Amino acid sequence: MPTSRTSETPAASSSAAAVAEALAMPPAPKGEPAGERGSWRRGGASGPAAPPGIDPGRSTGRLGKVLRRPERIPAPLLCLTAMFLVQTGIALSKPLFGPLGVSGTTFLRLGFAAVILLAVTRPRLRDKRPRDLVAAALLGVASAGMTFLFAGAIDRLPMGTAATIEFLGPLAVALVFARRASHLLWALLAAAGVVLLTLLGEGDGGGSLDPVGLLYAFGAAACYALYIMFTDKVGATFQGFQGLAVSMTVGALALAPFGLGQAWDGLTAPGASPLGLLAAVAGVSLLLPVIPYALEMTALRRMPQRVFSVLVSLEPAVSALVGLVVLGQLLGVPQLAGIGCVVAASVGATLTGRR
Repeated sequence: MPTSRTSETPAASSSAAAVAEALAMPPAPKGEPAGERGSWRRGGASGPAAPPGIDPGRSTGRLGKVLRRPERIPAPLLCLTAMFLVQTGIALSKPLFGPLGVSGTTFLRLGFAAVILLAVTRPRLRDKRPRDLVAAALLGVASAGMTFLFAGAIDRLPMGTAATIEFLGPLAVALVFARRASHLLWALLAAAGVVLLTLLGEGDGGGSLDPVGLLYAFGAAACYALYIMFTDKVGATFQGFQGLAVSMTVGALALAPFGLGQAWDGLTAPGASPLGLLAAVAGVSLLLPVIPYALEMTALRRMPQRVFSVLVSLEPAVSALVGLVVLGQLLGVPQLAGIGCVVAASVGATLTGRR
C-alpha cells in the first residue's frame, strides 16, 4: 500500500497518490457501476460529478491528506494499466489452485481484499437504510459467485476464452438497456464470437474445450451481469469504496463454507509453506482488485465514460495476451476470431449507444 515517505521516487509517489485519490473518491452517480475486472458504465459521456463542495481534483480522507496530488498521468494509460494488472493477477492466481484449490484460493483472495478495503475505507453503516445494506450484501454474493466461477473457468479453459465468455455479462447488460434496433447487430456478432469460441475453440491440450469449464464461464457471465446491476445501486448510496468493502466482506464470508477447509488443508499440508502461500495470495489480491480499482476510478475522472467503455471492451484481448505471456496459452485462429467478434460487438454497442 502507498506510504507517505518523502524518499519515494516521483513516479512511485504519483502512483501512490493516484491510489489514495481514488480510494477517497466521492460516491459514483447512479448508472456508473464498477465491475471487479473492469467497469461497464451506461449513460452519458461525462465522467462522475463530485457532490457540492468537493473538488474532484483534490484528495480527501486519511491517505489523501498525506499524499500530494498525482501528476497528470494520461487517463487511457491508467485504464490500460488497470486491465493488465487485473489479468496478470488472474494469471498468477492459477498456480495457486494446485496447493490451495480453486475455492480456497478464491476465498483467501477475497478475504485479503476485504481486509485491505475495510482498513482503508472504514465504512460507516449506522446511517444506511436496511435496503442499502441488503443491496451491498447481494452485491457481495454476486461478486463471490462471479469470482469463484471465473476461477473455475480459467482452471479448465484458456484465459482468453474464459474472459471473453464472461464478458458477455456486461455486454448483455448494455444491450438490454439499448434503445436502438441496430444493437441487434452487435448481439448477433457477439453470438457469432461465442460460437467460434465454444464449437471451434481448443483447450490447452489441443482437444475440445472442457464442458464444465464452459459452464463455469457462462455462470460467471451471469453473475457479472448481476454484479453490475447491484453495483449500480450500491455505488449510488455508499461513499467511495465503502460499499465495495462491505460487499467484498460479505463475498468472502459467503465463500467461507466452500473455501475455508480447502485453504486450511493446503496451508497445513506436509511440505507446504504457509507464509509463502499467504504472501502470494496477498500479492494477488493487490493486483486484483485493490490497485486496479483505484487506477480505474482515477482514469474515469479524466476521460469521458464512452471512451472508458471502449477501452474496457479490449479486456478479452488483454486477457488472451496475458495468458500467452504469463501462462504460455497459445490460441488458435477460431478463438482469436471469436474474441475479436466479442470485442467488436462491445465497442460497437458502446459507440452507438444512447448519447
